[in-house]
Amino acid sequence: MGLTYSKWLHPLTAQKTDDGTYDPSPFTLAFGTSTKSSYIAQTHEAKYTGTKPILVVCTDDGKLKMKNDKVFNTGNHPIEMFVPMLHFRDAGFTFDIATVSGGPVVLEMWAYPTSDEHVKTLHESVKSMMEKPKKLEDITSLDEYAAIFIPGGHGAMVNLPESADLGRLLREAHTKSLPTVTLCHGPAALLAANVGEEEEKEYVYGGYKSVCFTDKTDGTTPSVGYLPGHMPWKCQEALETKGIKIVNTTETGATNVDRELITGDSPYAAQNLGVVAAPILVKFHAE
Repeated sequence: MGLTYSKWLHPLTAQKTDDGTYDPSPFTLAFGTSTKSSYIAQTHEAKYTGTKPILVVCTDDGKLKMKNDKVFNTGNHPIEMFVPMLHFRDAGFTFDIATVSGGPVVLEMWAYPTSDEHVKTLHESVKSMMEKPKKLEDITSLDEYAAIFIPGGHGAMVNLPESADLGRLLREAHTKSLPTVTLCHGPAALLAANVGEEEEKEYVYGGYKSVCFTDKTDGTTPSVGYLPGHMPWKCQEALETKGIKIVNTTETGATNVDRELITGDSPYAAQNLGVVAAPILVKFHAE
């Protein structure tokens, strides 16, 4: 009780943990997270009947050093990961999970919807894969995959944007027009598409439209203790520098579809993204 009271003495301050890293402020946890997701099951007139799983590319590194050198405890946002996956599952898809190192998936457990039985049941069903995922470099081709899904969370900005193996797979997905789904800070991982390429090679997503979590909002979150400091680099700015056109100016739950790239702007988009993307994936494999 004393610890809880002590935290609320500084409700807008990111909370230092025993290992010296930082969780979001009490204010953020109280008003910026939820015990239940917005998942609502949809009726699918057509479902996927094949055997190819969706490749879910997650982060295995949940430590993001801010500009002031404070380290934020991040990972993949559980709602951004599991809600779209629930819709994919409902449409007939299964999953394969991979990380850069083959190390366990890191979740932002402070954002876990603890009263959401749909999320908890799906999480339990893929838990063994999350604990022992595939290593990206061991995936030599996307021939046996139905799509790529990159969940959001600030953790998607740690090592995925610099992964040459993810870059190789993204370029293959682009060449094959394989559906590529991501949301919030997940689009930062699209920067990997140029890693391992010669500098003069054209960025495969140049000219694409996308939504993402905006730099403007990221810049305000330290003031309420969501983040313990300002971002080390800016997701939206980096994508726009590469030639992606970010079409949202704030976070409303918006989604966007441009060719094979299907994006959502924030955790608020998790339900909408699943509703939009699942039928697109089904149709892609029916043609």
